[in-house]
Formats: sequence, C-alpha cells, structure tokens
Amino acid sequence: MVNDKEIDMQFVQGLPSGVYVGQTRVHHAKAQASAQPELMGFNLALHVGDDAKRVQQHRMALLQEFADFGVDKMTWMTQTHSTICHTVNEELPFTALDGDGLVTQRKAHALMMMTADCLPVVLGNADGTEVANLHAGWRGLAQGIVENTIAAMQSQPTWAWLGAAISQPNFEIGAEVKLAFCVKYPELETAFQDSEKVGKFYADLYAIARYILKQQGVETVLGGDQCSYRQTGEYFSYRREAKTGRMATFVFMA
Repeated sequence: MVNDKEIDMQFVQGLPSGVYVGQTRVHHAKAQASAQPELMGFNLALHVGDDAKRVQQHRMALLQEFADFGVDKMTWMTQTHSTICHTVNEELPFTALDGDGLVTQRKAHALMMMTADCLPVVLGNADGTEVANLHAGWRGLAQGIVENTIAAMQSQPTWAWLGAAISQPNFEIGAEVKLAFCVKYPELETAFQDSEKVGKFYADLYAIARYILKQQGVETVLGGDQCSYRQTGEYFSYRREAKTGRMATFVFMA
C-alpha cells in the first residue's frame, strides 16, 4: 500500500487501472475533536453514540479527498450482520440501505463499509468495470454474504482485497461458531485452533474468507495481513474497547 496524490489515506496496489481501494485509520488530519475520549480519532459511524455532526464532517472530508479522483457519490448502509446485498448505480436511496453488501457498475461512486474487527472484503472484475464492498463478520461469512454478493454482480470477480480485521490469536469463539462453518465447509476445520478453554476455539477470519473466495472462483486475494485488535494505534477494535469508533473500507472506479 502506498500514499497516492499525497492525500491522507492509502490505496491498494496491483488492481485494475482506475480502481481505488483502501481503508481509513484511527488517525486522520481532519479528525475533529471529541468530548468522548473513547471516540477520539476519525470515527465514521453514526451508531456508536458519537456526535452526528462530527461524523458527517468526517464523511465529508473523505468525499472531498475522493473528489480529486472525480468521485461525486458515496453510499453508506445500516449494517446488520446479514447476507443482504444491494446494487446501487444511478439511483440515490433517500434512507440508508439495510444490509452488508454493495455492488456498483457506476464510475465515480464510492462504496463504503464500516468495521472494527469484522472483515471488510472488496471485490472487482478484471476489466475494472464493476466493484463490490461487503462487511463480513463471522455470522455473515457463515451465512453467505460473500456468495450472495458475488451472485449479485453482473460479472465474475477475479480479485479480492481483505482489509484489517481481528487476527486469529485474538478472536476466541464458541463451538457453535466453528460448527456453523464446518457443517457447510468441512475443509474449514483447519481455520480453527483449540483454546485452553473447553469448548472454545480461535477462528481465522482471513483463512475462512480466502477459502470461500477460492470456492467462488476468485483466484487473486490480496491483503489479510493486519490485526485490528493488536494494532492499537491504527485501527478501532470492538473486542479491545466495546465503545469505539469505526474505520471505513472504500472502493471506487475513477
């Protein structure tokens, strides 16, 4: 990942020409002051108890940065840990869409997805004419958010990028979570390590997502080397601090 055009974010390298993907961090030059210490930083979520005006200022700061690439539209959603995916092109919804996946074929349109330990997954085709952005917590991954988003696309995605999520050594889950995956995909047994606690395991969201993406024909999977929980100065983490902000993963075609 490298800085591009000296703006306050980073973009992923190795994608089709004109496609821009990245993820915000806790620190940002245009982060507004907060009366709540736990929400200090560049929070982009309206649902965490932050001042709505402050959040909107942060979102507008992003749009201004994206405007250097011709972006004139951003779509956010009310994320619900579901498998619901929406295609959004010219129409602009008057209320926030409920769900966890967005697809567009429209250039200059930024798809936004918020996380703070859950896994953001960006998808796109080889031609750079269609992109998708999805929020994949363990529930969404187990129930099919990746599969549903790919089914909603008009073309076969050839690449994916995995943003910062909680890493396996920090993501302890119960046996019911492991069962939810292994009943559907028995091969995912290897994505779980035993915990010292009876009936507990450590789940590898990155390995799970890579397996599902490969099953769906996505051969190139980038990213997946960060930890939102451990990298305290860079990322918000819900498991680390229950009251915290949210990063945004973005994708757009310039």
